[in-house]
Amino acid sequence: MTDTSTVASRSRMALAALLFGSVCISGSPIFVRLSEVGPMTTAFWRVALALLPLIVWTRMTPPADPVRPQTFRDRFLLALPGVFLAGDLAAWHVALHVTSVANATLIANMAPIFVTLGSWVLFRAHVSRLFLAGLGLAFIGIVTLKGGPMALGNGDVGGDLLAILAAIFYAGYILTIGRLRSRFSTMTIMLWSTSSAAVCMLPIALVFEQGFIPVTLFGWAILLGLAFFSHAAGQGLIAYALAFLPPAFSSLTLLSQPVVAALLAWMVLSEPVGLLQAIGGIIVLAGIMVARRG
Repeated sequence: MTDTSTVASRSRMALAALLFGSVCISGSPIFVRLSEVGPMTTAFWRVALALLPLIVWTRMTPPADPVRPQTFRDRFLLALPGVFLAGDLAAWHVALHVTSVANATLIANMAPIFVTLGSWVLFRAHVSRLFLAGLGLAFIGIVTLKGGPMALGNGDVGGDLLAILAAIFYAGYILTIGRLRSRFSTMTIMLWSTSSAAVCMLPIALVFEQGFIPVTLFGWAILLGLAFFSHAAGQGLIAYALAFLPPAFSSLTLLSQPVVAALLAWMVLSEPVGLLQAIGGIIVLAGIMVARRG
């Protein structure tokens, strides 16, 4: 009985961490919009500066029983999520400049579909019909939130394909972290994946963009907020939650990000939230609740 209550308590704590991590990540579009440097450079500073709080936290709270990577395979697997994350960020930012914002945002949010397929094909994870129903309902909510099917007609095929690639990269990020959490601590995974993402993003930022260094304190404050709040806190909480929750459900719960992002854009950037967006947000949350029961 005690074991059952302990598992239930850990599951509730993990779900709370996942939801709060999603809220933290939801603020990233606001930071990117306000950044003084280009989107690729912003993505580099996001992961590079996030190493600062991660290193400090690791020094302050060493794990009681640390498991360190021993082989080349361990190090490769720990670096792999960062490669996927860098690919996601690069493809996503390019897609935003090639296709319509509605298309890029909607298609990139297809990541839970690829996570579910990957979990089933690669790891033979059980996927219930009720979970699939919740996934479909949440996806309908995202379409509604972004303006309905009529808002998706102004895209570009190449940009849409890049957005699909971003969704696949993010699915790879979630799946690899989900597998690594059975062996390594949250901080170990975050340090390795964040470092590898920074290494991957640096040449992309230097080659494709100018203005590598922010010129004002406000510019640095935006990058620090993005790094500390959205990445270190947001991705750290998600990595923690993946030790206790299935990757498919975790990725589906992250569909709450567009809902929170719309609310933040309304509060910070004074962007209007209409009736259609409100209905879409409610449908997304309903879909997540249905999937949770599955």
